[in-house]
Amino acid sequence: MQLQIRLLGTVELSVDGRIATPGPAKRRAVLAGLALEANHPVSLARLTGMVWTEEPPASAVANLRSHAAALRRVLGDRLIARPNAYELSLGPDELDITEFQRLAGEGRGLLAGGEPDAAADPLRAALDCWRGGQAGDGLPRGTALDNRWASLDEQRLQVFEELTEARLAVGEHRPLLSEVRRHLAAHPLRERAWGQLMLALYRCGEVPAALAAYRDAHAILHEQLGIDPGEDLARLHRAVLDRSPDLAHVPPATPIVAAAVPVTPAAVRVPRELPADLVTFVGRTPEVADVVAAVTGGTPAAVVVSGPAGSGKSALAVRAAHAVAADFPEGQVFVDLGYRPTVTPDEVLARVLRALGVPAAEVPVSVDERAGWVRSRIAGHRLLLVVDGVTGAEQVRPLIPAGPGPALIVVGQRQLRSLDGVRRVALGPVGAVGARALVAAFSGADRLKAEPAATAELVRLCAGSVLALRITGSRLASRPDLSVAALVDQLRDRRDRLDLLVYEDQSVRASLALGIAALRSGDELIGRLLKLLGESPDAPALPERTAARLGVSAQRARHALEELVDAHLAQRTDPGGYRLPALVRDYAAELAGPPALLAAHPLTGWRVDPVAA
Repeated sequence: MQLQIRLLGTVELSVDGRIATPGPAKRRAVLAGLALEANHPVSLARLTGMVWTEEPPASAVANLRSHAAALRRVLGDRLIARPNAYELSLGPDELDITEFQRLAGEGRGLLAGGEPDAAADPLRAALDCWRGGQAGDGLPRGTALDNRWASLDEQRLQVFEELTEARLAVGEHRPLLSEVRRHLAAHPLRERAWGQLMLALYRCGEVPAALAAYRDAHAILHEQLGIDPGEDLARLHRAVLDRSPDLAHVPPATPIVAAAVPVTPAAVRVPRELPADLVTFVGRTPEVADVVAAVTGGTPAAVVVSGPAGSGKSALAVRAAHAVAADFPEGQVFVDLGYRPTVTPDEVLARVLRALGVPAAEVPVSVDERAGWVRSRIAGHRLLLVVDGVTGAEQVRPLIPAGPGPALIVVGQRQLRSLDGVRRVALGPVGAVGARALVAAFSGADRLKAEPAATAELVRLCAGSVLALRITGSRLASRPDLSVAALVDQLRDRRDRLDLLVYEDQSVRASLALGIAALRSGDELIGRLLKLLGESPDAPALPERTAARLGVSAQRARHALEELVDAHLAQRTDPGGYRLPALVRDYAAELAGPPALLAAHPLTGWRVDPVAA
């Protein structure tokens, strides 16, 4: 059986060369969702999100099975039933999206290699894969597929502009004018296309019209986005004003225009900076889905991933970023601030600009100019920014997308509540099932099954810390002779626990120290508070007693305790108290000093250092 599934426009299906009717809109949505994930199982839960725009009905699963049964009558054994999932088997030439992306990639490679004449044919053929309208035309909107359709529509616009670049390079200036103007009438925020129109007009001898096009671009961008044209378009404007000889048409073998007046940063550099995804990533499926949903839907497409030290925040963000990388074909930028509060917003902006291809010598001096340049370069572009190790909202506030196109993932201990309009995903301790699976990924499942009671205790002592679980799993893997029970016995002693939770370059103590140091840098009271809590780590802290011990007002003490809660370093307890999580208690006890130096304090009843008292 030979299939042809067309999603670039109205959804169409043909079997052995004959058009087949997929059925009503929701059935076509099922077909589209399976085709987009061809040769991979798609769970019923994911299919539900692809089909229904609002809360699915109680009969959603039954309806999906009915639609699948109807499609199987057409598709035969190409539609495979899996446990709570379906899979559509497709060959590489049976989906128009695959052919479109293959042709686009071929043309893009030829263009980048200085062969614009050869690039034009595959780029035209890629555009011919579209049958008018938008991707997925006629399917329900407001579903989980919306972002896939938006990504494909964006790729279509890029291919048109790449074809335009190729035609400009071979001298087709005059025929392009009407085509580029129609393109801009439908998509007025495309800075690359405005530059191409200006260049075509200039080469046709219409210098005043080229300058007028720049004024039109400036007015539209300022009115709709509140920004000025980016530096690339501004540089082209200056070159037109100066009648620069670099703008004249030259033979394709000497691509002066591409070198002297780049039209888009994506044409200069497409960053691919994401760290490798962890093979041993376990659990957190709902949280990954939340991050994916946040960056692929809504405006601003921004999310803050927060959680305690060692909770796997960075790994989760990287997993989600890889999951959506195809939706951001213009690049993925990764910046690690290392939980250093001293990293200023202008430093962050400079690093992003350099990642986008701006030479260090050309990065503006002022933070406002840098912010403007970043906004200009990411506006309307399918670009993903991931900023890890963030300690304060001010470090990332200038990066929040102002409109559709780019997306931002922020990773830090704090939830950064002052950032407006962003989604938030807070990580708690990993559950017992996920914890066992994570240790088993390193040590082997059979080894844990042989010692179920010791394994349960090991999981408890790791207190839901992903980092602690990875370290204990690595320790077991490196020591085949070490039983789970023996490792548990070593970890039971609180005084030695953090010494044992170290393996190679991974350390729970170092992770906690980094997060606490970042929090303490702005308020010395936090350091005193943590030391005080460490002196009686098992007792809940009450704000009034804490205030008396610290010599501050109850309000200030409560504020400091809430700071710890916001950074996932403390938990609220009833009635009105605060308690440190298990591993934080161990670290705070180290800050407080050896127990031998402690004595009871008469006011609070807590054990404190008599010298410090």
